[in-house]
Amino acid sequence: MKVFRNIRKKLVASGKVKNYLVYALGEILLIVIGILIAWKINDLNEIRKNKIVELKIYDSLYEELDLNLKVLNSAIANYSDDIQRLEATVNYVGLAPEQITSGAKDTIVHLNYREVNLLEGALNSVINTTKFELIESDSLKRLITNYPTEVGNFKMEDSKVKEVVANGLKPVLEKYLSLADMLPKENPKYNTIKSFGGKSNYHSLLQDREYQNSITARLLHTENLLTLAKKLRNRTQIMAMKLSRELGYPVES
Repeated sequence: MKVFRNIRKKLVASGKVKNYLVYALGEILLIVIGILIAWKINDLNEIRKNKIVELKIYDSLYEELDLNLKVLNSAIANYSDDIQRLEATVNYVGLAPEQITSGAKDTIVHLNYREVNLLEGALNSVINTTKFELIESDSLKRLITNYPTEVGNFKMEDSKVKEVVANGLKPVLEKYLSLADMLPKENPKYNTIKSFGGKSNYHSLLQDREYQNSITARLLHTENLLTLAKKLRNRTQIMAMKLSRELGYPVES
């Protein structure tokens, strides 16, 4: 700056106004260029910082979705097994007492309900905060926005199955069956209650309309749940693949 002041003084002293004006404009231009460079550097730093935050968001989302995929894969396998068991149970209706086999009794007495817990913490944190604006991909934004609705539909159907089991099947099962039937047969310490406890009446249970309605309702809701789980797994896989690309992870073919 001292050099610039000395040049200005010399030009003013020389009386060459034109040269002074040209120099003054050049000096102003240099100042403007300096400001623009500093501004650009600041913008680049902000972009770099935002990219770091964005990748951290992607990483937390990917980890959550990867866990959800494992949960959904397990749930889909369980639902398929449940549907087969429930279809078999429906076909037991109308059997004579002597036709109800030991295997049929085991199928009837075990409800096998398993609540599915999907993670949503990272997803909700993104949607409900300013983190969402840091995501550059519009397609990923749409998937993230729609995902909670699909999770909600899945949870709603799961709650219907839970309701049928808790308030439909369990009370009527306890009315006709001894809970001792649920105890392991091979363990001798349960022999006493199995031998002298109250006996189950599977035939009357199968003829009970409340039981028939409850087992049919559970079958229908489980079929819906299987469809929703497969759809949700597909959406989860798509989101996980997009995130893995953004993170530079290897994508499985």
